[in-house]
Amino acid sequence: MNKGSKIYIAGHNGLVGSAIRKNLQEKGYTNLIGRSHGELDLLDGAAVKAFFEKEKPEYVFLAAAYVGGIVANNTYRADFIHKNLQIQNNVIYESFRNNVKKLLFLGSTCIYPKESPQPMKEDYLLSSPLEYTNEPYAIAKIAGLKMCESFNIQYGTNYIAVMPTNLYGLNDNFHLENSHVLPAMMRKMHLGKCLHEGDWESVRKDLRRRPLDNINDISTTDDIVNALSKHGIFSTHIELWGTGQPMREFLWSEDMADACVFIMENVDFDDLKQDRKEIRNCHINIGTGKEISIKNLAETIRKIIGYKGEIRFDASKPDGTMRKLTDVSKLTSLGWQYNVEIGEGIDRMYNWYIADQE
Repeated sequence: MNKGSKIYIAGHNGLVGSAIRKNLQEKGYTNLIGRSHGELDLLDGAAVKAFFEKEKPEYVFLAAAYVGGIVANNTYRADFIHKNLQIQNNVIYESFRNNVKKLLFLGSTCIYPKESPQPMKEDYLLSSPLEYTNEPYAIAKIAGLKMCESFNIQYGTNYIAVMPTNLYGLNDNFHLENSHVLPAMMRKMHLGKCLHEGDWESVRKDLRRRPLDNINDISTTDDIVNALSKHGIFSTHIELWGTGQPMREFLWSEDMADACVFIMENVDFDDLKQDRKEIRNCHINIGTGKEISIKNLAETIRKIIGYKGEIRFDASKPDGTMRKLTDVSKLTSLGWQYNVEIGEGIDRMYNWYIADQE
């Protein structure tokens, strides 16, 4: 890529896409294009076809996806497999049809087996069954990875798939049912703190910015209390799913973006094929190589937010995969490492969250 290359960021308003856009802008790239969902529905094949034929991007970051945490993944299984397959198929195929020079596809480390050896190497893909709760999403992401790999093998394209660990950061999704564990936990604890301290002004400010279950800042106090209780938020305590024992790895979204841009600038598919009879598992894990238990994550967020209530874990709810630690040796050997530690990232994210409500 050069600084004037036409670069399309699919999902440019999301957690990862917005971080990629910011990173590219900071590095001096000037010809960036993006479309909101209202402007371009990536589920609409005809619309995606028309967009590519008109804009003719040279490089594509495919950061758009239908995502969520364990509750959403397990509840909306059809949506997760159908919508992600549709988005991927449309963008990757139109990239091929319109001679895009290079594409970067973002997957997820949930592609690895439930009982995968730890840390998870790229070669462990498809070695045993997936975690049931997010199987549809994982299968969609595996299909995207294999689509990139297969186009490269058959047509000589330069499509690279990266598998990030759990991401968090600015512009994250804080929906209490559909978001990932860290932002959901942060918002629960923030609202729990407000209830615990009787700070109704802050509760209403939060709901004004992010309405919940048809509840907003003008709803009655009783309606708000009832709505929050359904999501495990009370004046004395908050409830979290599972036992708190699973270990998770978290990567600051701006570090993820930096890794993506680094790979687009410096790594080609030919660098990843290795000397094998069968070309497979050419994707790249992106993470920190460090993990923290959900319980310790909750305590870290508690300390940063200043939450004084009780944290209760509901062991009747699923934990998901017990460990999901990535082996990042391939990425490290290519010359990239992360910068932001978990405590610093959570502090930045919470300060942004509070400021975003003003």
